[in-house]
Amino acid sequence: MQVARFIPSRSVALVAVLLVVALIAAAWLGTQPQAPIAKDASTSAEFNPTPTPAPTSTAGPPWRYGRDDARFTVVEYADLECPFCRAYFAVLKQWIDAHPEVNWQWHHLPLTTHEPAATANARLVECVGEAGGRAAFWQAVEWVYAHTRGDGQGLPEDLGYPGITQAAQQCLDSDHPDALIRAQSASAAQEGIKVTPTLRLQDRQSGKTLVLHGPVEGDALLSAIDLLAAGGTTETASKEMPAESLGDMPR
Repeated sequence: MQVARFIPSRSVALVAVLLVVALIAAAWLGTQPQAPIAKDASTSAEFNPTPTPAPTSTAGPPWRYGRDDARFTVVEYADLECPFCRAYFAVLKQWIDAHPEVNWQWHHLPLTTHEPAATANARLVECVGEAGGRAAFWQAVEWVYAHTRGDGQGLPEDLGYPGITQAAQQCLDSDHPDALIRAQSASAAQEGIKVTPTLRLQDRQSGKTLVLHGPVEGDALLSAIDLLAAGGTTETASKEMPAESLGDMPR
């Protein structure tokens, strides 16, 4: 009988001690800082989204107009004082707009017969583009063609580019655009290109190219692209303006 009385009394005491310990532990834990709850990547993205940077225009040359993922590229070797280039600018732009499988790349080729105005114009559009991006470059080219007197006479002396930025002016005050223009001119010379406009069609899928001299109309461009896609790389001259007829351009 003594054993029966002893066991319950010890059990009650043990339970009481455990309850006291539990209460003390709970009170202590309640005073501690909460650890952050770990989230997986999807949860973190949902509640803390990382902004996706907006796509930006190409910050420098080569300057392209049209879709970046186009299969074909028309590289135009052009002079900003060339009357044929000026007349062709709007024609080619409209054609590129209608053919998303082709983009247009600018390549400076200022002709010695149009200097120093040709290089001065090239410097202007390069610096406007460097300061403002791809769209600004093409707007500057369009503006120059709309205002230049052509054939080496250049822009009117009292006419400045509208809204030119400080960054563009700093570029114009430096030698940076000159080096780029000289490099492109030298590249054209190494390729044997001496007249403007000259077009080099490139198939980015096959790596093959085709050279056309003179302003080429849309149907002829499509035929040339078909030839290029079929594997042809023969250099041809435009029927609309063969190289031999470009009287004021070097041969």
